[in-house]
Amino acid sequence: MATSSSGDRVPRDRPPHTDPLTLEVVELIGTVVARYHEEYEEAAAGHALTGAQARVLGLLSLEPMPMRRIAQKLKCEPSNITGIVDRLEARGLVERRPDAADRRVKLAAPTAQGAEVARSLRESLDFAR
Repeated sequence: MATSSSGDRVPRDRPPHTDPLTLEVVELIGTVVARYHEEYEEAAAGHALTGAQARVLGLLSLEPMPMRRIAQKLKCEPSNITGIVDRLEARGLVERRPDAADRRVKLAAPTAQGAEVARSLRESLDFAR
C-alpha cells in the first residue's frame, strides 16, 4: 500500500479487479513449486546430495552441457554451477569432457554412476506421478 498526498492508503500498482481463477492458479503453481523443491531436497538427501547438486545432476542426465547453459537453465550464476559440478565430479557422478563442436568448451556430463543416481532421484519424486 502507498499513501496519497491526502493521507489515504491506496493500492500500489494493483489492477482494479483480479480474476479469482487467476489468483487460484497462481496459488496452485506456488504450491506445486514448493512441493517439488521439498521432495527434491528429501530425495537429494537420500543420496547425500544438496538440492542444487541433485537438480544439476538431473539436468545433465538429459544431455551434457556447458556450465553457462546449466546456469541459464537453473537461473543462477555460472560460478555457482562450477562449484556444484566440482563437488559432483569429486564424487564420481559427473565428468568434464571437450565439446566436439568447440574444443575450447568443456561439457559437464553424468558418469554411469551419476546417470543411475539421477534415475533414482526421478523415481523417488512421488508428486510427479
